[in-house]
Amino acid sequence: MVELQSRSGVTATAITPPLPQVVGYIIVVVVGLIIALVMMVITRVLNRTVGEDNKKTEMFMTANRTVRTGLTSSAVVSSWLWTTAMLGPGLVGYTYGMAGPFWFAAGCSPMIVFFALLGVSCKNKIPEAHTSLEVVRVRYGRVAHLVFMALCLVNNIFACANMLLGAAAAISAMTGMHVIAATFLLPVGVSIYTFVGGIKATFLTDYFHTVVILIIACYFSIKVFTYDQIGSVGNLYELVKQASIRNPVSGNEQGTYLTMTSKGAILFGIIHICSNFGLVIMDTSYFIKAFSAAPSSVVPGYTIGGIAYFGIPWALGTLMSSVALGLENNPVFPTYPRRMTETEVNAGLVLPYAALTIAGKGGAAAIVLITFMAVTSTLSAQVIAVSSIISFDMYREYFNKSASDKQVIRWSHFGVVFFSLFAAGFSTMLHYVGIDLQWTLYMLGVVTCPGIFPMAFTILWRRQSKAAAILAPILGFGTGLGVWLGTAQAFYGEVSVTSTGQVLPCVYGTVASAFSPIPYSVIITLLKPQNYDWSDFKKEHLALEKLESDLTTAHHDERAAVREETAPITPPTRNEFKRWGRIAAFWSAATFLGHWVIWPLPMYGSHYVFEKGFFAAWVIVAIIWLWLTMLMATFYPLIDGGIQQIGQIIRGLRQGAPIYGGKKSGDSPSSSFTESGVDQANVQNGAAPKSKE
Repeated sequence: MVELQSRSGVTATAITPPLPQVVGYIIVVVVGLIIALVMMVITRVLNRTVGEDNKKTEMFMTANRTVRTGLTSSAVVSSWLWTTAMLGPGLVGYTYGMAGPFWFAAGCSPMIVFFALLGVSCKNKIPEAHTSLEVVRVRYGRVAHLVFMALCLVNNIFACANMLLGAAAAISAMTGMHVIAATFLLPVGVSIYTFVGGIKATFLTDYFHTVVILIIACYFSIKVFTYDQIGSVGNLYELVKQASIRNPVSGNEQGTYLTMTSKGAILFGIIHICSNFGLVIMDTSYFIKAFSAAPSSVVPGYTIGGIAYFGIPWALGTLMSSVALGLENNPVFPTYPRRMTETEVNAGLVLPYAALTIAGKGGAAAIVLITFMAVTSTLSAQVIAVSSIISFDMYREYFNKSASDKQVIRWSHFGVVFFSLFAAGFSTMLHYVGIDLQWTLYMLGVVTCPGIFPMAFTILWRRQSKAAAILAPILGFGTGLGVWLGTAQAFYGEVSVTSTGQVLPCVYGTVASAFSPIPYSVIITLLKPQNYDWSDFKKEHLALEKLESDLTTAHHDERAAVREETAPITPPTRNEFKRWGRIAAFWSAATFLGHWVIWPLPMYGSHYVFEKGFFAAWVIVAIIWLWLTMLMATFYPLIDGGIQQIGQIIRGLRQGAPIYGGKKSGDSPSSSFTESGVDQANVQNGAAPKSKE
């Protein structure tokens, strides 16, 4: 048994894992390999029936740039279904009450929607790019390229560590599987299907994993109220109210969990929104998915996905932390008669313990499954992001500028294997020095935020100079690191794992890291501003294959024959891109104001304590939002092109020969879930060549 220090200072013993170790190994290894095998088969079938050849770099890295809105929305939701998104809301809900899960959700949705603006700007200005680092290199040269490459790799490394630490802890707690075994085995299946299928495999497994996770989350949203010890929303309210009396929260209005007036929660919200802006903008996987989407799918895909995502951490965190708070003094709770220890809470075990309470061993197995699904889905995106950096930004740029498809794919494969092993090893190191989910969740912004504004300015502000792009993130990183460590020393008298993981040092360090590059960039730019011509981006030929005027990748010369049979369809024009940009800017501002200003701040300022009726409405709206997200992520990709392509695949298998877009081999290939705005015919039939505007 493991000795743990409880929050009250009393030594306690960790709970006995409710499931045998074999369950953990079956889910992590066997299920992972089955998913990898199925994905390999699907990849081969897609190649045979609809011409998606993953031996071509453009298909492997960008899915031929034709992913439709439905699949893009689902992939966006999946991109944020980290193990942190499963375990983190319960952690902050248990610590701060109702405000915790809300600020967790509000710290995610605005920047997902904001990325629609960056994504559509990239599609317009530099349509042949594969990664954000290529954009930096084309505009500022190799020194800036190396600086941002280092920042992006640091971002990916800490993001993966954050995922693996939480997932391994939860799986170990539920099954007794050794935490290091879980850490190293979780990336195995991911490596295999990403190795074979590339970004398309990531999109498809994202879809499958997201559907499974959301169905289980919706199951828990019902199971909470069918459990005998709870029974109704009103009873849950009374349980949480009694928990506030037993264990009042310092910094909350009247010490209650039932309020949005929580100093700790709003400080966490500031940390979370800043660090997540860094995770989005400095994570090349988000740019890869934006480049993979069809031009008219970027804005609606990211907007719908970002707004839909809000309901997941809000609903799941609110419900499961309420269960843990309300029932932890009841014999049915795993830790009874003690409270959860600080170690258990910080490891993210609020959700697993609550699930075990209301659903028994089945609930524990469900948590292991969704934890596995979450970590493998998001880890796949991180792996493909790093492999793209290794293949395009390192190998192709600095070692072999004339690299062939085969050579680039080989280095992409090397990147997949290397980073999977490195991420597992780095997470193991953090575990043995005492780092847990809470520490990485709080401090993440210090290392992810320095490049936010310099990167955004690279895409949106033509006047930012080369010197500003190089120096601002470096100075910002140094400022954030200095403030973080300095405040830890000032407030707690030492620089240690414990002191640097506290809320205040992380708030100060994250804010300094995120916002200090703004004055650095502006001041350096004013000394010698650049007046960059956006059209210079398009002079750089980055795609390894020809891009047609619809900004998708062409493979076959037979397209010309089909063009003669079909009237050309006009590709997106500059004015259409501007319209999408205005729409993205509007929804970015609306999402931030709604989730960060109009909704929560009046509740914070009013010192309102939830009454039973308001609590019921709060919970019901959260559950409805969660279910709508599940329906969107499940059925929208099928309606928006999925069923159509399934039909193409079935016809291809029946005919025993490749068909492309419903035609037999010899015609042009269609890419799955192709663009809804330009229409699938644009890919199947081809638009007449036209100069890019």
